Amino acid sequence: MQKTVEVEKESLSFKLNNDQALLQKTIREVALENFKEKAREIDKSHRFPRENFELLAKLGMTGLTISEEYGGGSMDYVSYAIVIEEIAKACATTAVILSVQLSLCAAPIEKYGSTELKEKYLKKLALGEYLGAFCLSEPGNGSDAAAMLTKAENKGDYYLLNGTKAWVTNGSEANVYIILAQSTPAETLHATSLPKHKGVSAFIVEKNMLGVSFGKLEDKLGIRASATCQVRLDDVKVPKENLLGTEGEGFKIALSTLDTGRIGIAAQALGIAQASYDLASSYAKTREAFGQKIINFQAIQFMLVDLACEVEAGRLLIYQAAHMKDQGLKYTRQAAEAKLFCSELATKAGNIAIQILGGYGYTTEYDAERYYRDAKITEIYEGTSEIQRLVIAENIIKEIGERIGEPA
Repeated sequence: MQKTVEVEKESLSFKLNNDQALLQKTIREVALENFKEKAREIDKSHRFPRENFELLAKLGMTGLTISEEYGGGSMDYVSYAIVIEEIAKACATTAVILSVQLSLCAAPIEKYGSTELKEKYLKKLALGEYLGAFCLSEPGNGSDAAAMLTKAENKGDYYLLNGTKAWVTNGSEANVYIILAQSTPAETLHATSLPKHKGVSAFIVEKNMLGVSFGKLEDKLGIRASATCQVRLDDVKVPKENLLGTEGEGFKIALSTLDTGRIGIAAQALGIAQASYDLASSYAKTREAFGQKIINFQAIQFMLVDLACEVEAGRLLIYQAAHMKDQGLKYTRQAAEAKLFCSELATKAGNIAIQILGGYGYTTEYDAERYYRDAKITEIYEGTSEIQRLVIAENIIKEIGERIGEPA
């Protein structure tokens, strides 16, 4: 008689827990009621939806992932992804405003800031009294971030910052900025044979500091109301206490921050893809051609089937990356995979929605064309698709080497 071996079952669930399910239901209702119709108006007018941010603050969303100690909700990053997706389904602009607030501004302050910096900034960010932004790219560099020209000169009690940051989401609307700048002179790096990125440091800069100014609002293809502009620094005196981490740690801080941010952008992209699918499938169910609903045609069915499968796959990639972050595991590859897959899916979904709607999809009467326009940026910001592929490749090459016993 064969002996039965009892195996302890690990808990693996594809169902949201009660708190997450309630959060999803609540934010979905809020977004549909308050953001969806307004999304058309702000897309046309480029008007920053400050009232959307204020409503999210009242609901505790502007401090969702910030520790309770600093006035936040201490929620997990799966919950964060759920919130960003639900908002993006209604308004992709509002979704990225919140994503930047939490993942690109609050998160690095909480992870690398001193106790004093956390007390000073996190509480105001959590309450929505401050809107945050992240400044890495410059007019002459984006993916090659280590080539930045913005300088931070150590003057003892303060740093003197000079330079221009570009493509800053929340731009002139923000109150506080994470600024990456070269704090080690090029000749020092050369003399010590250190790479450029070892000279980068991160600083917290306030909008009201003397010498901070802004360029024009960019007239963009999509997410047109997100207040994207240059942030200019002209002899800005930043207290030495506003250094995040230590000198030379800025590039490490930026990469860590972008890992978190990519979960948010993946969720934003997924929300756009889901909205495109919802619109296209609903239209196909009611539109008639050749005497029947067009959803009965196999060509339409196959388009929708592909989208349905890919949306589910994208959601699982996001939840995996978010869960790994919550568990304190390394998740760089998983965040890049989620961001790559979901961003390219969002553009594909917008295109398919327009195709299924036909002429109507090409007009502003329906939201398909806006979904298509909003989607494209998710393939570019917080690391282009090409950068994501490089990140993933670097990780899988290392994993293959470990598997076959090849020395690192």
